[in-house]
Amino acid sequence: MKICVVSDSHDRGPLMAAAVATAKEEGAQAVVHCGDLIGAMTLRPLLALGLPVHVVHGNNLGDALALWNLCAASGGLITYHGQDADITLGGRRILATHYPHYARGLACTGDYDIVCCGHSHVASVVRQPTVTGGSTWLVNPGTVAGLGGPASWVLADLTTLDFQIRRPA
Repeated sequence: MKICVVSDSHDRGPLMAAAVATAKEEGAQAVVHCGDLIGAMTLRPLLALGLPVHVVHGNNLGDALALWNLCAASGGLITYHGQDADITLGGRRILATHYPHYARGLACTGDYDIVCCGHSHVASVVRQPTVTGGSTWLVNPGTVAGLGGPASWVLADLTTLDFQIRRPA
């Protein structure tokens, strides 16, 4: 299973929709958004793509009531998890949150296969050593909005644990 990981869209709906559409064309079956969505209407174009979307908030939450209403009207396609999301996709336990320092701490526990975060607007994929002697993938897709750095997102293959940082052309 492949997923699209995005973050820090900051109301740039067309850029996020383009990233998710590309990911879907390449086999993505779900989207994880690591916060700083801002306006709920930024997600509306994703409804037409038909992929399940898991959203956490960041330090720029926007209108939480509008987000809840959009989720309710989405027929189950969009799920707002609050501060963090503990989900299982493709047999992998994934934690999504906004802040990198919090994500790194959770990755260190060894409880997750993948921990995704945002906030820094800098894309990175690293293997984080855990207290159990293993490692957890720590994935930051950067900013899909291209604010403070180049626009980026991640196409993640959960079967092979291959993570590709993508930048729009």
